[in-house]
Amino acid sequence: MPAGSSPSPATRHALWRWATPQAESVLASRDLGAILRFHRHVHGQNQTVLGDQLGYDKTYISALETGKRTIDDVGSLRRIATTLRLPPHTLGITDAADLDHQTMIQFGESTVRLAEIARQSGHASEAVEELWPLVTRLEARVDEGYAERDGLHLLARARVGLGVALGNILPEERLATAARWTAKSLPIAEYFADPCFCSYALRMHGNELRKAGLKGAAVTRLQHAAVLAPDRDGRAAALPLLARAAGALGNGPLFDKAVSECGELLADGVGHTSLFNPFALHEVRLRGLVAVGRTQDAIKLIEGSPMPTTPVAPQWRVIELVTVGHVQLLASDSRGAETSLTAATAEAAAQRLPHQLQRIIRTTRSRLPEVSAAATAHLECLRQEMAA
Repeated sequence: MPAGSSPSPATRHALWRWATPQAESVLASRDLGAILRFHRHVHGQNQTVLGDQLGYDKTYISALETGKRTIDDVGSLRRIATTLRLPPHTLGITDAADLDHQTMIQFGESTVRLAEIARQSGHASEAVEELWPLVTRLEARVDEGYAERDGLHLLARARVGLGVALGNILPEERLATAARWTAKSLPIAEYFADPCFCSYALRMHGNELRKAGLKGAAVTRLQHAAVLAPDRDGRAAALPLLARAAGALGNGPLFDKAVSECGELLADGVGHTSLFNPFALHEVRLRGLVAVGRTQDAIKLIEGSPMPTTPVAPQWRVIELVTVGHVQLLASDSRGAETSLTAATAEAAAQRLPHQLQRIIRTTRSRLPEVSAAATAHLECLRQEMAA
């Protein structure tokens, strides 16, 4: 599904008028006068224009804003909420659709967390199945003009999760779709100006850009993510991805700098994650060294492959096996490479990872034809399943 164009900052401010902390405070007050004043301020309206919009004259709007008049009629309040794209409960109206949305927000937070756990444990397809309906419902509400802070923030996180999960299960020729979904989170992240969330969204998007072959754009996003990271943990999350993208781009100095800082952070005791740990960083270094033309350094490094010290996501084990197999072939260790790449092929097929099967095919095509044929057969099966 193609991503829509991002609205201009001015348009976005009006569309997301109820998403600011100030708006949250105004809505929480349930003060109709304060809500009307806030609406006029955001849209640059005078009382006459707002009155025309709501079907009241200027004098009545003024009286409502100053508290001299109130509205108790449910029908009138519902009409105001609909016209201003307000959640009905902010005006004291019980509305089934609004209650359903509030419930969806509560369960949506759990959905995003559980989808991430599913993806990390090798079940990216299940993550997509969970996130797709949530994203669809949240986007439909925004398209209708309802854009509260909690809904927008959840939508941005769900879009990132959906894009990353798609990046696991799509073949290379379709990975731009995954990058488009992560890109759709960026306008919301930028609007909220939360450095932690902005850094997260940028690094996830940058990694999907790299996988889609847009290496320069990936490096730019990942450098920005590292700069915005509010603490060492945030930098530790961004730097391995930056190192990988820099290596893919062939930028040796940037690759070395990112890898060096990763080593410093490891030595300083920054907490290990599924990506930031000696096992994962070893794979990042191996692949980067090959990409920047330092094959002999990669061959020397492969002899000291560390054992995992933290739980490793199943797909990371596949990624590592493919990279190790590639370096083994470069070192003329055909037997070791066949062992690594045969195991990687079986795991990539079991976990439904077409991109990794394509890496195996490229690596083995001329050197290990039997492994290449097996990976090609598994890839074709996955493509048929996706087509169906």
